[in-house]
Amino acid sequence: MTRTKTVVTALMLVFLLASGSAMAATKVGYVEVAKVLQASPQVKAIKERIRKEFAKRDDQLVAEQKKLKKLKEKLARDAAIMSEAETKRLERDIIARTRKLKNAQSEFQEDLALRQNEELGKLRKVISEVVIKVAKRGGYEMILESGVVWAADKVNITNQVIKELKKR
Repeated sequence: MTRTKTVVTALMLVFLLASGSAMAATKVGYVEVAKVLQASPQVKAIKERIRKEFAKRDDQLVAEQKKLKKLKEKLARDAAIMSEAETKRLERDIIARTRKLKNAQSEFQEDLALRQNEELGKLRKVISEVVIKVAKRGGYEMILESGVVWAADKVNITNQVIKELKKR
């Protein structure tokens, strides 16, 4: 939730609290989205799907790391018996491979983060739909997501949202 939305929500809550008769008729609840994300089966499925999607690239990076380690070990072990030209060639090869590996790892991390954000964005839409469904079913006029300092358990709809997500 953006800072502006949080401020607007807080102002609305203050307004509601200030008018006693309005508060008596207003049912406010909250949901802990972080807890929903931890407990939802959809997150586990997303993680597994992304792991499978990126497994081949991850394996390639690990294999390249092993090759680079072997080349460094060879240089350390055989540098004394290698010609100067061979040593320089191997050093340049190690530097080039190291640079290439770092770039590939960086690209991998960026692609992974983008993919995770894409999938979590889709899931957040689903969670929002479920929150609205649970809120309407429970007769809530307002559900807060963040910025809640304290609230009674009876207005926490988090477990209801998790149960509903598990049905999907």
